[in-house]
Amino acid sequence: QVQLVESGGGLVQPGGSLRLSCAASGGIFSMFTMGWYRQAPGKQRELVAGITSGGSTNYGDSVKGRFTISRDNAKNTIYLQMNSLKPEDTAVYYCKARRYGLSGNEYDYWGQGTQVTVSS
Repeated sequence: QVQLVESGGGLVQPGGSLRLSCAASGGIFSMFTMGWYRQAPGKQRELVAGITSGGSTNYGDSVKGRFTISRDNAKNTIYLQMNSLKPEDTAVYYCKARRYGLSGNEYDYWGQGTQVTVSS
């Protein structure tokens, strides 16, 4: 079983920065595809950024150029550096791990989420 624990959320002013962390336990972290998602009140959960086991990254259109995802396999942790934050970035941010089974099945695991609020 994979467990994920996010940290680093909080209240920040528009234009400010935050760095989120997601620490994983269980499984072989270096082989997981990892991602950050967010969900604002009344909206669907959306992809913020993803990173594969090989280090390839992808981003949601609304965060390109402002957010950076990274991973440290030695620490079983991924990060989301968020710069130039906007009020519309306010949401609960979730970490997701995707593990691949021997038969090609995909298994997804979610963290409990961390609140990010961008407001003056």
